[in-house]
Amino acid sequence: MIKGIKIHKKFNDLKVLNGIDILINEKEIVSVVGKSGAGKTTLLQILGTLEKPSSGEIYINNQNISELNEKELAIFRNKNIGFVFQFNHLLPEFTALENICIPAYIAKTSVKKATEKAKYLLDLMGIGQRIDHKPNELSGGEQQRVSVARALMNEPSVIFADEPSGNLDTKSADQLHELFFKLRDLNKQTFIIVTHNNKLADLADKKIVLSDGLVLK
Repeated sequence: MIKGIKIHKKFNDLKVLNGIDILINEKEIVSVVGKSGAGKTTLLQILGTLEKPSSGEIYINNQNISELNEKELAIFRNKNIGFVFQFNHLLPEFTALENICIPAYIAKTSVKKATEKAKYLLDLMGIGQRIDHKPNELSGGEQQRVSVARALMNEPSVIFADEPSGNLDTKSADQLHELFFKLRDLNKQTFIIVTHNNKLADLADKKIVLSDGLVLK
């Protein structure tokens, strides 16, 4: 599903990742944990094709990502990868429905088809009644559910989440975590989640612990 071979990353003279090998299987929920500065977000961004490694190779669904040019990479990312961030990055002037539709519009999906899918996802997230609400009219938990629905819009095979429950209260965080497992079972998707939430990390099928840019054995 996802394979990383000898992943190194440097920012000028600062070494962040020091030769990481990683293998993630289909339909796994994987947590990535470690102290601040361990390289968690950098690893997530590299595996998610948002950042390039200084050296090493990344394979997603048997595709060597390094072989793709920028245009090909953008198309691959739009079709195969979804992202959920700590700060949901919803566009404030758009409704929940409109925010969810954005990846579909980028993929040139028709407005009718995108709207139907977005309505389905809103219902799946349990917030179908919030379809016409803008982000400032939603609770933090509802905003993050819209963000998850947006990530699912193009039916990606893998979802990358960076501290997705970091800004949520305990109840909303637990509900979001339950949602990830429900979606994995329903859609057979893989979730890779950077988190400081020990409860979520321990529930995952696999826990990857980073320290000083390396995976602890």
